[in-house]
Amino acid sequence: MHAVTLLKIAQIGEPVLRQIAEPVPAEEVKSEAIQTFIDDLIATMRDANGAGLAANQVFRPLRICAIEVSDNPRYPYKPKIPLTVLVNPVVTPLTKLTFDNYEGCLSVPNLRGLVPRYPHARVTGLDREGQPVDMEVKGLTAGTFQHELDHLDGRLFVDSVIDLASLCTWDAFARYHQADFAERARRVVDVWGG
Repeated sequence: MHAVTLLKIAQIGEPVLRQIAEPVPAEEVKSEAIQTFIDDLIATMRDANGAGLAANQVFRPLRICAIEVSDNPRYPYKPKIPLTVLVNPVVTPLTKLTFDNYEGCLSVPNLRGLVPRYPHARVTGLDREGQPVDMEVKGLTAGTFQHELDHLDGRLFVDSVIDLASLCTWDAFARYHQADFAERARRVVDVWGG
């Protein structure tokens, strides 16, 4: 096991965030270089209290992301998500319905806004061992997966904000919107799970 390295997180305006990430050849997934990078990606995500982190957010335009929610102070209303590493993931909506998700991003510091997300989706790809992944995600969890997979296509949450008036700082969100959104989030979880 190598000593992990905390990676620099790209901030909005960095061209790498607008790149479409390159697929990782299946035979390279278990290579030492990719495994080391995945360990560093996870450590960086955890250090920054992120719910997820995509490779291009740390200046590596590869189709790899990590997702995990466990008592996250940035998202106290989010259901837990066990550590999930995805390589070459694809998300497919399983409903036409959407819900408005208040999102933030480690690459867009101190800003939140409402983004429409599908509350039920299928995620396919590979895990960090190169094994096939095929799962359904629901509710707020589905929104988290869609946010991370958008990064791999060069999209940031601000591209999908439905009403620019919903944009706010984290402090303003906590003061004016979090209680209401947490209640709406509970309803999404009650209906869809996750």
